[in-house]
Amino acid sequence: MEIVFCGTPQFAVPSLAALVEGGEFNVRLVVCQPDRPAGRGLALTAPPVKQFALQQGIPVTQPEQIRNNRDFQAQLESIRPEAMVVVAYGRILPPWMLDLPPLGNINLHASLLPKYRGAAPIQWAIARGEAVTGVTTMRIDTGLDTGDILLARELPIEPEDTAETLAPRLAAFGAPVLAETLRGLKAGAIAPRPQDSNAATLAPTLKKEDGRIDFSRSAIEIWNRLRGFTPWPGAYTRFRGKTLHLWSVRPAQGCAESLASGQLHVSGVHLYVGCGQGTALEVFAVQMEGKKRMSARDFVNGYQPKPRDIA
Repeated sequence: MEIVFCGTPQFAVPSLAALVEGGEFNVRLVVCQPDRPAGRGLALTAPPVKQFALQQGIPVTQPEQIRNNRDFQAQLESIRPEAMVVVAYGRILPPWMLDLPPLGNINLHASLLPKYRGAAPIQWAIARGEAVTGVTTMRIDTGLDTGDILLARELPIEPEDTAETLAPRLAAFGAPVLAETLRGLKAGAIAPRPQDSNAATLAPTLKKEDGRIDFSRSAIEIWNRLRGFTPWPGAYTRFRGKTLHLWSVRPAQGCAESLASGQLHVSGVHLYVGCGQGTALEVFAVQMEGKKRMSARDFVNGYQPKPRDIA
């Protein structure tokens, strides 16, 4: 099968690797976003998909824009791919790309559609307390993750999962599902099914403000959001006029105090903060603005927090 692969970050690499290593797919071209500055020195850095493709000897193109790019369109038309595979490419595909391959543009999405349509499905699934997520392959249409479902597979979310730990597991889990989807389409063995838009939920792009802790939420809600928003935007509040990141917390089991929302309580070496619905979090690791990450014990010893210090 002649394929063009569109993807950019590390999440897409296992999918590309599965297609390359399977022996039944001929990846003619890899399309990814342009190199971007990265690291402390802001050196121009190739995205992970490009790095892998070049290691495999696959041609790579990185158009700045694709909608009205005649050269890019001519390049794809000359290849005449049977299918285009899209995994975390990061661009909206124009109609001419959707119409080009006979088997369609096949996307691997990191949720069980129609739940968590959008740019951040892994983060929002954890943040909203889901116990199960998964991957869905779909045929891309002009909507936001609204295309017909091809295959879907479930994967549990572990209690200690963060977006940082769940993403690579979903990437590895989804890669063979993508290959299975292409084989099934080629053989005519998959019947696409429309999504139920009435059951849809959204997973919008994260903003820094999403990490601001609202202590009127319950402890379990705050804990889920911290896990979902790790590593970015994290979970933060204000302490004595500066930003305080909470890096490790847990709904409290041993706090006997009745704490108001946002109220701090120190008990021996333990640090607690009150949350909504009469709940509390135990705090294990924090980071003050401009400082290194530290344990709750070091924070208590160094700053001697008072009950109303957190806002």
